[in-house]
Amino acid sequence: MTNKKVLLAMSGGVDSAAAAILLARGGYDVTGVTFLFNGNEKDASAFLSYADGTASAKAKEVTARLSIPHIALDRRNDFRVCVTEPFVDAYATGKTPNPCVICNRRVKIRCLLELADSLGIDFIATGHYAIPVTLDGGRASVKKAADTKKDQSYMLYLLTQEMLSRLLLPLGSLTKPEIRELVTSHGFTCGTDKDSQDICFVPDGDYAAYMEKCGFRHRDGDFIDVNGNVIGRHHGFARYTTGQRKGLGVAFGHPVYVTDKDAVANTVTLADEDALFRRDVSVGDVNLTAIDSLTEPIRVTAKLRYTPREAAATVYPVGGGKLKVIFDEPQRAATRGQHCVFYDGDLLIGGGEIM
Repeated sequence: MTNKKVLLAMSGGVDSAAAAILLARGGYDVTGVTFLFNGNEKDASAFLSYADGTASAKAKEVTARLSIPHIALDRRNDFRVCVTEPFVDAYATGKTPNPCVICNRRVKIRCLLELADSLGIDFIATGHYAIPVTLDGGRASVKKAADTKKDQSYMLYLLTQEMLSRLLLPLGSLTKPEIRELVTSHGFTCGTDKDSQDICFVPDGDYAAYMEKCGFRHRDGDFIDVNGNVIGRHHGFARYTTGQRKGLGVAFGHPVYVTDKDAVANTVTLADEDALFRRDVSVGDVNLTAIDSLTEPIRVTAKLRYTPREAAATVYPVGGGKLKVIFDEPQRAATRGQHCVFYDGDLLIGGGEIM
């Protein structure tokens, strides 16, 4: 690399503030950037003028006190085309998407790289909890963060080699309490902010209402059992997800769970919990980080969504850019549209979208 300049994505929260402090302490020439991904024209005007309460205003407070340049950019169109529209489309076809995984590759990190290139900056950085590594042979990947409860390596599995090779993750070796203490010790009030748990563009968690706002019309249809028998009526298949038990609006005297959805037939299948468990999962849209390709089976630990712990499995190449993951023990609620990500110990190997 020709310099130690780094472009840091800043949300205005505790993690990006800590990242700025750590990078500056490490001798990097830091520039902060805050992207507007969601909102109306009034939101954009306030954001770009650093109005009080906006993410850009909070980030500007941090960068000003650290004497770091700050940029605010409107990237709502990128976010709409690459994240929110595919989010609605995925639900409309019966999937349950994870927009944050998609956003990191298609919008957040891509926009960071494009801006860094335009400014002649070699490195990019975010406040994700993971540890970048360069492996023998030069491939780039990440390892799990020191704070296993905050580890976000799962969210980074789709990143390309160019993205990973230029990405700095200064928070990976610290715990969340250490991060909060660091930020508070520098006098920033964001050190006590609560962590966000929601999808940024669906802050109330009501994704069905968000879909309606985007023009999708939910239609009533049939609940069916595993034999295809009609056992009730639902209020739009997109309102339900695999593994769901509560909020079905029907009662059978014993617990039943969503085990499948058919967008074409507009049906939702309900069954006993045993029907949720399976050992084999097929994945497509595969991205590998730690290895260049997979030509023979490998032993891994894998997980089917962001939160659960991973379980022992074998990954098999099946051609056509697809993989089959066979777990040693049956796993609950493999869900189309979510992501199966696998590891060798703490090292991220890759993953793909569950089919």
